[in-house]
Amino acid sequence: MDLLKNFFPLLKKQIFFSKKFIGFDRQLLWTSLCLMLVGLIMVTSASFPISIRLAGQPFYFMFRHAIFCILALFISSIILKIPLEYWMKCSPLLLAISFFLLGLVLVFGKPVNGSSRWLSFGMFNFQPAELAKLTLFIFMSGYLVRKQKEVRSTFFGGFLKPVMVFSSLAILLLYQPDLGSIIVMLVTLFGMLFIAGAKLLHFIAFIALGIMSIILLIFLEPYRIQRVISFLDPWEDPFGSGYQLTQSLMAFGRGSWFGQGLGNSIQKLEYLPEAHTDFVFAVLAEELGFIGVILVLFLILNLVLKALFIGKKSFENNQYFSGYLAFSFSIWFTLQTLINVGAVTGIVPTKGLTLPLVSYGGSSLIIISIAISMLLRIDYEYRLTIKNYEEQ
Repeated sequence: MDLLKNFFPLLKKQIFFSKKFIGFDRQLLWTSLCLMLVGLIMVTSASFPISIRLAGQPFYFMFRHAIFCILALFISSIILKIPLEYWMKCSPLLLAISFFLLGLVLVFGKPVNGSSRWLSFGMFNFQPAELAKLTLFIFMSGYLVRKQKEVRSTFFGGFLKPVMVFSSLAILLLYQPDLGSIIVMLVTLFGMLFIAGAKLLHFIAFIALGIMSIILLIFLEPYRIQRVISFLDPWEDPFGSGYQLTQSLMAFGRGSWFGQGLGNSIQKLEYLPEAHTDFVFAVLAEELGFIGVILVLFLILNLVLKALFIGKKSFENNQYFSGYLAFSFSIWFTLQTLINVGAVTGIVPTKGLTLPLVSYGGSSLIIISIAISMLLRIDYEYRLTIKNYEEQ
């Protein structure tokens, strides 16, 4: 509580360091903090059994997640001080760092559940794919500002270059493997190119190529084929390939309208694998019911709409880098939420993506918190520009 009490004065005195405080988007901040709080509560509840088995005490993952939350708030408060022009100037370097870290994962990656997506730093595991999403979107925002005319007019000179950058990242991610992050990056990239005014013909060609590539990638790996089969009919093998999804669906069924009550989930008693990470939304549905599900989705929707609104304001004020960045975040949050919720409800195959600000996972929580702090900075710089214009 002391951290939250000191957070708002920090925003006023340190982060927005102009002589006259001109405000910030409180709704965006409160929405993010509410989602973070919901995440802490649900991770605490969902991780009780596995914490006892792995660590001998029920609050192991709760303490870790609380540390991640504090670290996310601290890093975000620093990010808020940085003017957006520095992000634009440093975007190639940031993307190069992501390439380097993704390369390190291939050599020193820590294997978890058959995937090597993490770099281990003692008690903390870092997932470079999360950083790669953020740095790609920052780089793309700067690229679209510099090369907007080329993107709109030429295929090889403007449209193809960012696709090649993405393809290089995708190759590194495939070796982990992490198809979920690739899909998020690809759709967000195409969304940004569409907003920039790229020709429809270019999209048709690459969308067709992208769909064929995803289908090919699915059939190249037996475990991906099994995921698709279990997704299409999980009840055909409820104790094998369809086990996780059937347990998730049972959690939704038990939740009904108002849920079983906080802490009263049955599926989290190690019936549902990854109950506190990728499938925490299923535990939330079981304990808080349809009402709880709708409230959380409403908070995420509000987060997405705020990002869209901030992006729209930036474009209207000719702050194009800020606008592209805000729009990329809105697409990112939307897609990651849809994939996570779709996976736990059986609408799409599981992809290993977290629910933004809710699922357990320090890398995802910190990176998304940084993205939100950048949205706050975009909103602040827009307000500052308008105020300076009015004072002239």
